[in-house]
Amino acid sequence: MKSLNPLDLYDIHGLLTEEEQMVQTSSARFVDEKVLPIIGECFDKARFPKELIPEIASLGLLGSSIQGYDCAGLNGVAYGLICQELERGDSGLRSFVSVQSSLVMYPIFSYGTDEQKQRWLPAMGKGEAIGCFGLTEPHGGSDPGNMKTHAKKKAGDWVLNGAKMWITNGSIADVAVVWAQTDDGIRGFLVEKGMKGFDAPEVHHKMSLRASVTSALYFDNVHVPEANLLSKVIGLKGPLSCLTQARYGISWGVIGAAQACLKEVLDYTKTRELFSRPLNHNQAVQLRLAEMARQITLGQLLSLQLGRLKDKGEMQPAQVSLAKWNNTRMALNIARDARDLLGGAGITTEFCPIRHALNLESVITYEGTETVHQLVIGKQLTDFNAF
Repeated sequence: MKSLNPLDLYDIHGLLTEEEQMVQTSSARFVDEKVLPIIGECFDKARFPKELIPEIASLGLLGSSIQGYDCAGLNGVAYGLICQELERGDSGLRSFVSVQSSLVMYPIFSYGTDEQKQRWLPAMGKGEAIGCFGLTEPHGGSDPGNMKTHAKKKAGDWVLNGAKMWITNGSIADVAVVWAQTDDGIRGFLVEKGMKGFDAPEVHHKMSLRASVTSALYFDNVHVPEANLLSKVIGLKGPLSCLTQARYGISWGVIGAAQACLKEVLDYTKTRELFSRPLNHNQAVQLRLAEMARQITLGQLLSLQLGRLKDKGEMQPAQVSLAKWNNTRMALNIARDARDLLGGAGITTEFCPIRHALNLESVITYEGTETVHQLVIGKQLTDFNAF
């Protein structure tokens, strides 16, 4: 009988189209050859590996689902596989691509003018321009409708004041998609680097997502031209639709982190000997490894079906919440248990589980906390909003 892949027990790879398999293979090769050799050191030194951006772009991984504008035009499953392989390297790298693709290029493509699309999408797809997404604010993130950042019309332009917090890519971004209260409701603005009154200092002293740029955004009477307004959407529908796209990618990405942790402990327990036998000869160890494989397989099937629904245009936000909640919790539990199986060696970044566990503490919080997604499902089941 054909031997099973311990990281893909149900042969999800075999359920993919030829194009999807090619995307996964090329993304995995990039991670193996370019990311894994350096990412531990990047995490240690709190350095985002900007030198990888040109190759990420050359592989078509930025804005991969966008049709036209020199983008790859791949389907949703292919985008999910990209996220899975990148996060197998590190959550910070997947976050960079996720923000660029789902939180910046997507709203420009969906809600921007033709001029905005022509200006930004080809450059962003090539990695020549970097974007960030400003929604969460210092006073809280789970209630975006209560945002304090506001924009007022003045002499035909907009004057923006306020602050955003925990912004991936903020300090390296050429453009920020910023959501603000206006007299007409919540609107999106393209705030460009160098605009007077706009500052994006980096957040330091992080113990999570250390190989990623995290920033604050400050707006002090920033004059934003009318031409920089995302004119085709008003209200929370705009930012929430972006988050749906990004959460979808997260549901795939965290599978990669879990796979990386399982691979690490499979290799370690095979060679590590205690009491005159390899660790993986112990029932207690095999039970824990089997549980990891079970949870990963369930997550793979969940995200694959979600991707198929997405590509048919049938994906619902509540389904995305279920996948983000389930898979992120799964990955975090596996990373923690893998760290424990490594014993004392597990606390160093020479092994990946502690790095993934620390990163996943952020992933389970951002773009909807676990509790938020549980309540989304609760509302779907009871038809009552308990927020």
